[in-house]
Formats: sequence, structure tokens, C-alpha cells
Amino acid sequence: MNILILNPDCFFAPDLAKVKGRQLAHIHNVLKCGIGDTLEIGLVNGLVGSAEIIDISTHSATIRCNLYKEPPQPLPVTLILALPRPKMMRRVIQTVASMGVKELFLINSYKVDKSYWSTPWLTEEALHENLLLGLEQAKDTRLPLIHQRKLFKPFVEDELAALSADSAKFIAHPGSTAACPVNITSRSTLVIGPEGGFTEYEVNKITEVGFTPINMGSRIFRVETAIPALLAKIFPFSN
Repeated sequence: MNILILNPDCFFAPDLAKVKGRQLAHIHNVLKCGIGDTLEIGLVNGLVGSAEIIDISTHSATIRCNLYKEPPQPLPVTLILALPRPKMMRRVIQTVASMGVKELFLINSYKVDKSYWSTPWLTEEALHENLLLGLEQAKDTRLPLIHQRKLFKPFVEDELAALSADSAKFIAHPGSTAACPVNITSRSTLVIGPEGGFTEYEVNKITEVGFTPINMGSRIFRVETAIPALLAKIFPFSN
């Protein structure tokens, strides 16, 4: 945790907030802070800044907050991802949030087992918790939007063209001839398939909407490795 992200209901005065639970445990056990020490903080979907601890106990900490600057700029990308295996879900959601993706579509694919959609990691509470963990790592506050689409064909035929309009369109696919682009600053839509890649039918359906298949060379990555590798290569992280 590199920043404490506060919900509006933590505040009991314009500049005073109470910290409890996991964040309080972090202050005690990791930061080892006391009265007079300062913390980096942020408001959910709002500004970041600093706070001074003015009171602390085993039950709560009272902090005086000064929120004064914008969080890091988001990546100009909509990420469309075939639903990962449940054991990868936690890491994937945290990675997406920490790297600055602000809109994520989790979609179905032939190689996505139906049981994956029943994982508890897809509940609203679990997604929110892991998004916060990712944001805390990156000192960001803007929560990404996550959409779930359980039917591949209706999503591609009815939604994909509209949501990717006026953007550069890429689908990461092993074996494609086009190299992965670098340092894209314009709005983009990136599609990443499941373990083993999309089927030929699925790739064709997506390319019919105007997506260009790209590759990262001869190596085949797991999904949790492909996501940061692609995002770091395609988009500059200088701000």
C-alpha cells in the first residue's frame, strides 16, 4: 500500500477523516506511524495529497487531510479481456487497476470454461477490493469500470464496433504478422484472448470489426504476464 484511499464516508469534517480496518492495520504494522506523522492519501475518484495523524488507537486513527493534486493520468485504452482462470483473477484485476486502465470488459470465449463465471472473484465486493489494492499500489484513485459479457457473438456483433469507434483497434494474437505498436498516445481498444488464444472463428469475428492482429514475438505468455507486457509496450508511462 503506497497510498491510503479514503471513501467520502470516512470524513466527519471537511478536512478530518477516520481510518479503520485494513488501512489502520497497515498504519500500525507496516508504516509504524504515530501522532504527528504524515501519510500519502487520496479520495476515491478524487484528488491525492497528504494527511497528518492527530490521534491513533487500536480502533481508529484520526487524520487531518490536505487533498491538492490530480492522480496519475489514465491510459487511453479500453481493455477487452477473455475471462481469465479464477486463480488468476485477483492478480489480473490488481494489475489492470495499477497500470491505469479505466475501462475493462471481461468477455466469454470458446476456451473460457463456463465455471469461471461462477467464481467469487467476480462479485462486486471482490472486484472493488482488488481494484483498490491495485490503485493503492500505483498511488491512483480513479476506479476502473468493469463490464461482464457472457456471450461472445452478441458482444462482438452488437457492441464492439460502437465502443471502439474513433480508436486504434488491436487484438493480441500469437502468430499474427503485425508487430506490436509502441508509444501510442491516442485512444485505443485492445483485445486479449484466453490461455491458448482465441479460436480462428473468434479472431475473424473481431477483425471484421476493424481490429488489427498484433504479436509480441515468438514467446507465448500467460494472461497475467501478457497484460502488463502489452500495456507497457504499447503505451508510454512517462506521466
